[in-house]
Amino acid sequence: MKAVVLDTDDQYRVTDLDEPTPGPGQVAIRVAYAGIQWGDVMVREGRFAVPRPFVPGFEAAGHIVAVGPGVDAHRVGEAVTALTTSGAYAEVVLAPATLTFGIGDLPLRTAAGLGWGAPTAYDLINTAAHVRPGESVLIHAAAGSVGTLAAQFARLAGAGRIVGVVSTADRADYAAQFGYDQLLLREEFPVKLGDEKPDVILDPVGGPTRTAGLEHLAEHGRLVAYGYLGTYEPVLTDVNDLLMHGKSLLTYNSNLLSQTHPERLADSARRALDLVADGKIRVDITTEYAFGDLATAVQRLASGSTHGKSILRIA
Repeated sequence: MKAVVLDTDDQYRVTDLDEPTPGPGQVAIRVAYAGIQWGDVMVREGRFAVPRPFVPGFEAAGHIVAVGPGVDAHRVGEAVTALTTSGAYAEVVLAPATLTFGIGDLPLRTAAGLGWGAPTAYDLINTAAHVRPGESVLIHAAAGSVGTLAAQFARLAGAGRIVGVVSTADRADYAAQFGYDQLLLREEFPVKLGDEKPDVILDPVGGPTRTAGLEHLAEHGRLVAYGYLGTYEPVLTDVNDLLMHGKSLLTYNSNLLSQTHPERLADSARRALDLVADGKIRVDITTEYAFGDLATAVQRLASGSTHGKSILRIA
């Protein structure tokens, strides 16, 4: 089979590999499309310790072609979307059956856009932050795949006001179509909020942005940290001060959840998938790359020049 390999010299190369065979609890998927996500940037930059050469790719959509022991054989032929630990940038990938979801009549191209972002956005709003009707929500990286989905999930949860923070005016124009009430440029946060104090902040940025978010939370507010796009430097806070104002600093790690409680992640993924299938949530695929163009796709994502969701066409 053809696969994209990240080699020891940090270069992506299309090469020929043997097709993998599913083990217990696994399925093999013939991939039509694969989602591109921030994990690809972290792997390329060496922030995830993975042996090279390595077949990256963490999100796949296609058809099941084989199942391992313990998996219902009737699933062969099923159209699915799957969360993988690696290998989605190949013609065939292995995925845990628990994290492989039938998509019914949903197009494979659309299904590839859900990836890890859909259950992450769903959980940030509904499981981690527990957004209540009427509450205000502020979302950093508002034009990204998680941000655009989180804004929609927040509206479904009854949020009374949704503010997004983006890096450029072009990204603000793009994010505006997803239901934000106001969009701020990164350099305008938090000054342009004035006296407004959000009930919920979703923060994948870290560093000074996270510190400022904690300072500007409403009483009983919740800040959910789920990444460190900006910096890995530690954020120090006084727990006693948080306690006096009823503020909470929470974290969300979908990769860890897939290892410790995959059934929880699967439940959120199915709920998100159902909302997309019902037309209540929109996945916006902005760019489709050819199989050999992964290096360009990852570089554009790393540079911040993309918005929405990008996918790689495999079939």
